Amino acid sequence: MKERVWRMRGSVALGALVLGLTGAAVVVGRWEQEFGYQSPAAHLVLETVNACVALLLAYLVYGRFRRTNTRQDLLLLQGLVVLGTANALLSVTLIKNQPAGAFGNWLPPALRIVGTLLIAASALVPDRQARRRGWRHWALAPAVAAMFVVGAVLYWRKDSLPQDPSSKALLVPQLLTLVCFAVAAVAFTVQARSRDDVLLRWLGPACALGALARLNYLFFPPERAEWVYSGSPLRTGSYLLLLVAAGREISRHWALQAAAAVVEDRRRLAREMHDGVLQELGYIRSEISAFAVADRPRVDRILGASERAMDEARQMLQALGRSDDEPLGLVLHRAVEQLAQRYGVTLDLALDESIVVDRPQRHALVRIAREAVLNAVRHGKVDRVEVELGRDGDGSRLRISDDGPGFDAAGPKNGFGLVSMRERAEALPGTFELTTRPDEGTTVMVRW
Repeated sequence: MKERVWRMRGSVALGALVLGLTGAAVVVGRWEQEFGYQSPAAHLVLETVNACVALLLAYLVYGRFRRTNTRQDLLLLQGLVVLGTANALLSVTLIKNQPAGAFGNWLPPALRIVGTLLIAASALVPDRQARRRGWRHWALAPAVAAMFVVGAVLYWRKDSLPQDPSSKALLVPQLLTLVCFAVAAVAFTVQARSRDDVLLRWLGPACALGALARLNYLFFPPERAEWVYSGSPLRTGSYLLLLVAAGREISRHWALQAAAAVVEDRRRLAREMHDGVLQELGYIRSEISAFAVADRPRVDRILGASERAMDEARQMLQALGRSDDEPLGLVLHRAVEQLAQRYGVTLDLALDESIVVDRPQRHALVRIAREAVLNAVRHGKVDRVEVELGRDGDGSRLRISDDGPGFDAAGPKNGFGLVSMRERAEALPGTFELTTRPDEGTTVMVRW
């Protein structure tokens, strides 16, 4: 499963790299004139898409930051807001269809430098929480202040700035944003390998494509604002990857919301069972204990049934209140330890807590282990049980053994408990093995 995920992530990054290098090859091969054409409407559409995607993802990252309160999300939020604002300002300039002047020509590139610097910083900063929760209410204050300062400085120095939109001096912002995007692409890709984060998985390829778009601009600088060059679709492609990241983040958010609702509902059911069913079973058991001694065999049978019902109810309570990410070894240890304490049995445990299974498999294995231990206690009358969970070649195994009297596996004692364990093991999918002989103990082995 992990290898398939890594292949998918690698294919996304490789696809972005190939697309970007193709755009660079177009320039190196002097084919740019074939792809550059005069279309103010197309340029306006691309810039508007870039602005909308950046601001949409910024909105989603803000909601993510309110949950996580991490510095990385804070810096990423601020960088996306600045980039989205820069693209929106360029769209406004294109709509006016008038010369923007030195201030209008330099403001979007300068803001892009600030935005990419913030994104690169978010990729490099440790994944730690901000010191103060109050940052959630002032998260955009540094970004707004930075944009105001940049705008004020450029407006103050507008007379000394180059007036020509095709000035070579505008290559400096392209170079700086290229470096920032390249650093962010590498850092986000490295982080995605160690963290199961759908947003980071797509930020790396998006930043890589953005860096290659800037490389395209360096090779063939845009000379006219109303022309669309091959670098423009590359840059929009990087924003479309960010749009995919936004969609995956939305899906992840709703999945987490659904999981939280399920956990809360399970806890509510657990409380109701504890205060209702379990209490009533305890009352029934205590009342049956006071029945006449003359009817003792029947009383013992009812007491045994009551005890089993209470044990099942406790097991259901634990399953409802249990977290889905608990290791199998920990859950097994807790389940069999409770039985050992209740029946006075000594346990020999060897549990590998690195073995990971999904929730249905974990439930089935815990039920098999409990049934095997209960059979050893009730039918074998043993005082020691061995429980082992470990690796078995490419798979895993669960083994429960005792030194009791054993029994004839083909005889009439082969009841529903053994059938249930076998069916649960085969549904993992896995195999079930029972080894037992009279006076030689019993061993239950499950492999999957």
